[in-house]
Amino acid sequence: MTGEAADEDDPDLVPISALQHHLFCPRQCALIHVERTWAESALTAEGRLAHAAVHAPKAERRQNARVSTGMPLCSRALGLAGVADVVELRTTPAGLVPFPVEHKLGRPKEHRADEVQLCAQALCLEEMLGVPVRRGAIFYGRIRRRHEVAFDAALRDLTRRTASEVRAMLAAGRTPPAEYRKERCDTCSLLDLCRPKALQCRRPVGPWLARLVEDDGCDAT
Repeated sequence: MTGEAADEDDPDLVPISALQHHLFCPRQCALIHVERTWAESALTAEGRLAHAAVHAPKAERRQNARVSTGMPLCSRALGLAGVADVVELRTTPAGLVPFPVEHKLGRPKEHRADEVQLCAQALCLEEMLGVPVRRGAIFYGRIRRRHEVAFDAALRDLTRRTASEVRAMLAAGRTPPAEYRKERCDTCSLLDLCRPKALQCRRPVGPWLARLVEDDGCDAT
């Protein structure tokens, strides 16, 4: 097996978490990773503390697997870096097979943002270790259950495409306009900083300026 240490401070590498942010909301992703804006809520604080406990680096054996927590990850091909919550190195007839496990505080979601984040970890492991990673799991704290994920062609393509979109957005340094969606925005810790309701209701100033000029009896030309 080959390996390469991840460097999360490398400016050429995008945080794996940014892919999850981007699929959930491109504007949220830009606020966090372009504008460096953050606000804590009770849910994000709980999640941060839970991840801090999981990310403490350690290794142990469980049945037929060697379990590592807080493993640094890197993919130069995709330009990604991050930290895996848990990687189970399972013993099989073909050798050790990595099985990444991402810990989430909530429940399974309708969108694929969590699955893309996990798949990005798998692609990093494949590049670092030189072995195929076909499956992983997301552990959801609210239901205390694992949701197993197959890294099929469709999910891999979505992950690579999302990584490319995030890199392009960060390179451009532009934040997408606000778009209020109740099911997404009302639970976001950045709601007060983003102000999607107020900003999406802004009207173009062109018609207002034209009326102003007309009322003053001025020739716009």
